[in-house]
Amino acid sequence: MNFKYEVATLLSSCLNKNIDTLLPLIEVPKNKMGDFAFPCFSLAKEFKKSPVEIAEHIEKTFKTNDFITSAKAIGPYLNFYVNKQLFISSVINDVIDKQQDFGKSSIGKNKMVVLDYSSPNIAKPFHVGHLRSTVIGQAIDNIHQHLGYNTYSINYLGDWGTQFGKLIVAFKKWGDKETVERDDIKELVRLYVKFHDEAENDKSLEDEARNWLLKMENGDEEALQLWAWIKNISLIEFNRIYDLLGVSFDSFNGESFYNDKMTPVIDELKDKKLLIKDDGASIVSLDDFNMPPCLILRRDGGTLYHTRDLASVMYRKNTFDFHKAIYITGGDQILHFKQLFKVVELMGYEWAENLEHASFGLVSLESGKISTRRGVVILMEELLTEAINKTLAIIEEKNPTLKNKEEVAKDVGIGAIIFNDLFNGRKKDVVFSWDKMLSFDGETGPYVQYTCARANSVLRKAKTYDFSNIDYNLIANDEVLHIATLLNDFTNKLIDAKNKSEPYILTRHIIDIAKAYNKFYHDYVILDDDINVRNARLSICYSVKTVLTIGLNILGINSPEEM
Repeated sequence: MNFKYEVATLLSSCLNKNIDTLLPLIEVPKNKMGDFAFPCFSLAKEFKKSPVEIAEHIEKTFKTNDFITSAKAIGPYLNFYVNKQLFISSVINDVIDKQQDFGKSSIGKNKMVVLDYSSPNIAKPFHVGHLRSTVIGQAIDNIHQHLGYNTYSINYLGDWGTQFGKLIVAFKKWGDKETVERDDIKELVRLYVKFHDEAENDKSLEDEARNWLLKMENGDEEALQLWAWIKNISLIEFNRIYDLLGVSFDSFNGESFYNDKMTPVIDELKDKKLLIKDDGASIVSLDDFNMPPCLILRRDGGTLYHTRDLASVMYRKNTFDFHKAIYITGGDQILHFKQLFKVVELMGYEWAENLEHASFGLVSLESGKISTRRGVVILMEELLTEAINKTLAIIEEKNPTLKNKEEVAKDVGIGAIIFNDLFNGRKKDVVFSWDKMLSFDGETGPYVQYTCARANSVLRKAKTYDFSNIDYNLIANDEVLHIATLLNDFTNKLIDAKNKSEPYILTRHIIDIAKAYNKFYHDYVILDDDINVRNARLSICYSVKTVLTIGLNILGINSPEEM
């Protein structure tokens, strides 16, 4: 039963307006002054009345039915009240019937969304600054999948560029193969930092690095062998971290994949009279759009980020014919993507409007900015290990007999880190703090996981329950109605999160569900002696556990059965 649709239908009759026009405007009020609300602001111009007068007018003419029992004007809003028993039964039965499919939608049917996220640079450590792109991207990916979209996730590795020239120079001057293979990426970082230290006093090192990159681009055998060796060492560490985070990708095609795909794009820019010479370099002028020029070729003919990104977006459109392509990268790349999307538009491709940059705030340390070249980083593996160990210590103290406690510690520790990152809007900058990141109090991942485990514990103690013929009149009160309203709004929150590429909308919503359930848990004896009351209250436990588990999984977090 879609109660929101019922409200729209009744309003449609009252206002003589299309249901589909009204439906998106109906909302769930946060002030608890109604079960649904219709803001009347959008009608003010048409009716030539104030929103308050419109709400009062609709209240007088609005006709109720068995599902919507009353309507009341409160300021510029018309608030609707549902039949509690019918509403609760409709929502809970829907969850029980659909189980892990609850909240799914067909809005994405036959639509492909390509997502570009994580994308660390080869030969640099996977540090806490890479966490945001990885977990935000995975959550946006999962949200789309739950809403019926086909998705294709790309880890666009930074596996080409000047840093490889720098590493090759550093390795040949100060490194050896045995040490690199023993200490893997740590030794590569040491060499990278040493290069920058030495380059401050010897500027010729930068020229050597650029020369090695040109050798790579020209197919020099030694240069490419060293590049492939460095890349493989990095991927071993990256995959170890992705396994811990539970993140996977459909493709690891990085910048190097497009080396042989750039020439057609450059030729197309020339053919369309977009590529011009500027001080020896080749650019696309964006002066008319108040942007700096988009640099396509350096003076020496070398390619750049924009060259490869243009080749990659053309390849992705031709390969997947995507409905949308989303790039999840830091806010410091906003201009880069504005330039990229504008060049695609200037090339005459209407699908440029389907390109989205979901930028996020940067991560800094309490001591200052993260810098690989200065060696100022918190390694991701270090962070994950610390979170797992901290969680295991808490379990040993509070529940030492817990089964599979190492696995639970992993799920809860890593879940705490992911949830913490997704709890606020992605555009906010984050100052990394060990204490905050690993906190298990308040509005956190462990709180939601514990709520799931608590509901599961009640169901386990009940041993048997029957949801086939529940008398919902026995639980038709405001507390249960609030839970049902939150569960009912789950799909809408997913759609809102998808539209805005904002996982925190889902994160905050499952916190609200967990809070509402915990109040219910404390206020009522769930395992009541009356079997009918018992089954009705257990249906709430089952539904909440189901939806919270779905929500956590979409965020990329596991939900332990016991904690």
